[in-house]
Amino acid sequence: MSERVLGRLRTLLLSEGGLMATLVEAGPIAGASSNGGSAGPAQAAAAGPRAEGRSAEYELLVEAIYEGYLLHYGTPRVLSSPDADLGLLAGDQLYAVGLARLVALGDTVAVAELADTITLSAMAQAAGSPALADAIWDAGAHAVGWGSSDAHREAKELVLHGVPSAIEAMRTSVECVPAAP
Repeated sequence: MSERVLGRLRTLLLSEGGLMATLVEAGPIAGASSNGGSAGPAQAAAAGPRAEGRSAEYELLVEAIYEGYLLHYGTPRVLSSPDADLGLLAGDQLYAVGLARLVALGDTVAVAELADTITLSAMAQAAGSPALADAIWDAGAHAVGWGSSDAHREAKELVLHGVPSAIEAMRTSVECVPAAP
């Protein structure tokens, strides 16, 4: 993830004001790299043909949703909450911010994909499998940018049913790019 998109997310949250703005961290963005760093879910979604011509918007909205996820289950990079319950509420608000921006783009397919990603990664975290949650995010973001595939849909079913091979199915579903998004 890049400092640039996280900086854009920080600016967006500060401009909206309110409680969310009070939780925005000042100073350098934790876990970001000014040289682009490793590609995260937002960059994977933005690189796909479904985001063509709107890649900056896709990158920002997926980053908002992913930051919300990190407030729930990891280490957020843009926000900090002094209270766990407030952090959960802020995470939910970031989910809403990102999904609302996606709805404004008219991409209901991606809304459904990210809703599945949020749900399935929460299930993986609850089951004590952060590696599965990471694989779900990678595959979900890829499906947002590149389109879903039969392999991806099957991998989601495996996660829903708690099948141990779900993690490998999720990881390999990224390789099954559909012919047309």
